Amino acid sequence: MRVGILGGGQLARMLALEGAPLGCRFTCLEPSPDPPAGAAATIVRAPYDDPEGLARLADAADVVTYEFENVPADSAAYLQSRVPVLPPPAALEASQDRLAEKRIFRDEGIATAPFRPVDRAEDVTAALAATGLPAVVKTRRFGYDGKGQLVVESPRQATAAVERMGPGLIIEGFVPFERELSIVAVAGRDGSRVFYPLTENHHRDGILRASRVPAPGLAPHLQAEAEALAGRIIDRLGYVGVLAVELFEAEGVLLANEMAPRVHNSGHWTLDGGPATGGGASQFENHVRAVTGLRLAAPVLTPAQNSAPAPNSTTGAAHPLVGAAAMVNLIGAVPDLHALAAVQGARIHLYDKAPRPGRKLGHVNVAGPDSASVAESVRRVWRLLPEAGPLPAAFGVQPT
Repeated sequence: MRVGILGGGQLARMLALEGAPLGCRFTCLEPSPDPPAGAAATIVRAPYDDPEGLARLADAADVVTYEFENVPADSAAYLQSRVPVLPPPAALEASQDRLAEKRIFRDEGIATAPFRPVDRAEDVTAALAATGLPAVVKTRRFGYDGKGQLVVESPRQATAAVERMGPGLIIEGFVPFERELSIVAVAGRDGSRVFYPLTENHHRDGILRASRVPAPGLAPHLQAEAEALAGRIIDRLGYVGVLAVELFEAEGVLLANEMAPRVHNSGHWTLDGGPATGGGASQFENHVRAVTGLRLAAPVLTPAQNSAPAPNSTTGAAHPLVGAAAMVNLIGAVPDLHALAAVQGARIHLYDKAPRPGRKLGHVNVAGPDSASVAESVRRVWRLLPEAGPLPAAFGVQPT
């Protein structure tokens, strides 16, 4: 099947690489020269809102998807008049507005931090009465990797932030969370669903630095709760494809932060946390399966050697959490590849992007029989990263 992708970055690259064994061919609409997806897909070089470029993409595709949520919703809607677009453009449009997103969560009974829309400095007092302090002032649109948001601790700071950033803002109460988690769900065209295990994520400066799975010490009911809330969003939006929901865990309760209608950075471990060790499918393969109408594959986390995969949560049974996995992003620069390749269990994924401060250039996955062995490999990877900063405490003390 021919698959079109709005965007030609690293996510499109991994979708094409994982979809090729399924017999799919990929064409990406991408304005940048020499994008990462060019290694695995045909590139139509044009702006995302260019009518001629969109027409060429539609002609080259049996179905169209997208790799990030900041492509114009109008472009997705235009394509939908000519070829199926999945996930549906309504999901793309909702994810582009933090206020619309939060209202969907609220309407579906999904807990969030308190929030209020703000357009003018005059709106701040009423908003803070609902959210309390500290609070986070965010742009409603085009914020990612920590961009477009500011923590404020007083009405004066909030007013100044709104005057500088507004209009089109949202103020949210600051959540004193214990950790950040994410659930990656997949919905098929036939109504089937699979869910990956809850993943624990570690950010710095608003950028995801590392993820690990299974999230340690997770109360058993939280996986089921995460799957249920993702399922309600899928139902609400008539969703098909991979959906990621970013969550806060606070005092044993899950609060929804944001959703991403696409394959997600916190799910990159799935490339090697399952299929490399004998079972399961990555989020990228399952997204391709979903949008092309193929049967979804069960996500299995690092099954023990010679053991049969257990049923996943679509049957109501527990995930087969035998083993562990982690992902470390390579930010700003790529370390010595010979040293990186020598780390036990490390699998390297580079995006063929030019180095730049704060830019995601690749990631390293580590899978192993248990959390301790994975943490040791992560520590060794971390020591090789230039200017990586402190190792997240979850991975233990960095060896000397």
